[in-house]
Amino acid sequence: MTILRQPTRAGVRDAAAKIAAILPPSPLFVHAINGVPVAFKAECLQPIGAFKLRGAWHRLTALDAESRTRGVVAFSSGNHAQGIAWAARRLGMAATIVMPADAPRAKRDATLALGAEVVDYDRATESREAIAARLAEARGATLVPSFDDPWVIEGQGSTGVEAAAQMDAAGLGSPTRVVVPCGGGGLAAGIALALPGASLTVVEPEGWDDMRRSLEASWIEPVSDNPPPTACDSLQTLRVSPLTFNVLSRRDATGVAVSEEETAAAQRWAAATLRLVVEPGGAVGLAAVLAGKVAVEPGMLVILSGGNVDIAVYARAMAG
Repeated sequence: MTILRQPTRAGVRDAAAKIAAILPPSPLFVHAINGVPVAFKAECLQPIGAFKLRGAWHRLTALDAESRTRGVVAFSSGNHAQGIAWAARRLGMAATIVMPADAPRAKRDATLALGAEVVDYDRATESREAIAARLAEARGATLVPSFDDPWVIEGQGSTGVEAAAQMDAAGLGSPTRVVVPCGGGGLAAGIALALPGASLTVVEPEGWDDMRRSLEASWIEPVSDNPPPTACDSLQTLRVSPLTFNVLSRRDATGVAVSEEETAAAQRWAAATLRLVVEPGGAVGLAAVLAGKVAVEPGMLVILSGGNVDIAVYARAMAG
């Protein structure tokens, strides 16, 4: 019987050491909300504009030399795509990304600029997982999902390791609650492993809040049929994985959903207050805090997970 590898806290520590060897920590901003200092981890300022390079680097560096020669295949609307492409280029590997045809142009162009091959698919009628699996099998390449992978989860957890050290250095103590955007849950699950003493709240767009409903039901609930349109392209995951769900469920994580209006308001607040460009999916955690859906408390850490925006869409959000 094959025993599947599980993500571990030790793996998160290993991933954090790998990341620290090649990149400085992403900045941590502190700003008071309702008189309480809140820490904001600016993953939107990573070299690819999102946290996804963490999991990509940890996963690809775990491959042996022979596997690296056969390349890697991934599927993503853009941020995981860029993370994989960035890590693959640094390691001299070929990368193929299955990307929805309606992905933001900025994310597609950035992925291509990093040297990856992009294969389009129709988000409404085709399965990205099936397409990627066929490509990986045909090429003998390693398939790297965006969240359903123990190395990827551990890599994303390095965000929490960095933030805890930064908060301690700033005199804020250890994180007590982490508010984190959630698509498939890789980032949230990794942070749960990294910060066992903190409470976790995952945040999703309304209609796409399958992790919230899954945690409340104690079993995995997929996104309902005909979910509403959302600007949060990076969070449009139809079903979370057992790996991420199990980590978050064991930690008694909770979830909330935010509206498109609340998300856009958070983007405006981030721009005006922190001078940061944050994409919709990266702003949902902040949106939940500003909307009062997560109560502000000492030791709160909010993850701003990405900043890859379509300029026209971003301009409309800024205009209100």
